[in-house]
Amino acid sequence: MPKKITNRFSVSYLQILDENGKVDKKLEPKIPEEDLISMYRWMVLAREFDERMLKLQRQGRIGTFGPSIGQEAAHCVPACLMNEKDWMVGAFREVGARLIRGETMEQSLYFYNGYEEGSEKPKGSNILPVSIIVGAQTLHAVGVGYSLKYRNVKDAAVVTFFGDGATSEGDFHEAMNFAGVWQAPVVFICQNNQWAISLPRHKQTRSVTIAQKGIAYDVPGIQVDGNDPLAMYVAAKEALERARNGGGPTLIEAVTFRMMMHTTADDPTKYRTDKEVEGWKPKDPLIRMKKYLEYKDIWNDAMEEEMRSEVRKEIDKAVKNFEAKTGFDSSILFDHTYGDRHYTLNEEKAEFLAEQAKETANG
Repeated sequence: MPKKITNRFSVSYLQILDENGKVDKKLEPKIPEEDLISMYRWMVLAREFDERMLKLQRQGRIGTFGPSIGQEAAHCVPACLMNEKDWMVGAFREVGARLIRGETMEQSLYFYNGYEEGSEKPKGSNILPVSIIVGAQTLHAVGVGYSLKYRNVKDAAVVTFFGDGATSEGDFHEAMNFAGVWQAPVVFICQNNQWAISLPRHKQTRSVTIAQKGIAYDVPGIQVDGNDPLAMYVAAKEALERARNGGGPTLIEAVTFRMMMHTTADDPTKYRTDKEVEGWKPKDPLIRMKKYLEYKDIWNDAMEEEMRSEVRKEIDKAVKNFEAKTGFDSSILFDHTYGDRHYTLNEEKAEFLAEQAKETANG
């Protein structure tokens, strides 16, 4: 018998607003002016907060963290489109999205200073704690998505963020497979920032795109200019609507770039060149969005200055609150390992507290 072609596959690429602020009128989404300004403000807040945390870390006032500078559109825009029923399951490079979903800046500062209280989430925020294990959160997202479907929760979806390095982990492929089989309402957003710590994108996979990895699991995939807020808006909106309406999962590859270090414990000059970083600076999502707002005549320098001033005051207040707080419970990590208390953990907690008391007594 002759060979037959069983199917053909393709992956689309979406860009609406280029790095010069020029918009494709045929693809331009109709977004209310107040929503455009709100998205821009959230991205600016994420950038300013990241820059402040970097200073705090260098001053020894917080611990290690992973900056998201340059990737704001890839996570802030989708978060702006999520509703109250939606769940966010992230990694450690989506500070803007976490703020949008209800976390406070103080909680991020607690977390990155080693306090378990930073993992506590506002009631009803539907957000899981930071996932440090690369790719593990994708499995959690599918579990949450399957739960929504099993309980017949309407108009709800799960958005999970991860980096390109996570697609090299088995967890990602297991999550995609189960999401496809169960038709779980999950939006997978890969922030392809070109580097898995020090490993470049081209050494991770031979796949022309990361978006095509969904094909194996019959999950729709699209590659998007991740520094284009309008393209991220269109792709995320379509994926969220599909998930909420019973259409199953989507994989979005947001092509972006990590402008800073992997974490503050990392030196990126050891594995990449300044020329590569400089080449991405003109593609900055904040610059692009600002140009677009100015083009629409809804933004100007005075509004920019006022907004930046407000944002910095918010951050100053959060830092002040964070550094004024005392009374952190160093044993709290034993209380949230499992849903129910377990006798072995109780024993370990008692031992920990006894040792702590002994150290205190000895000065």
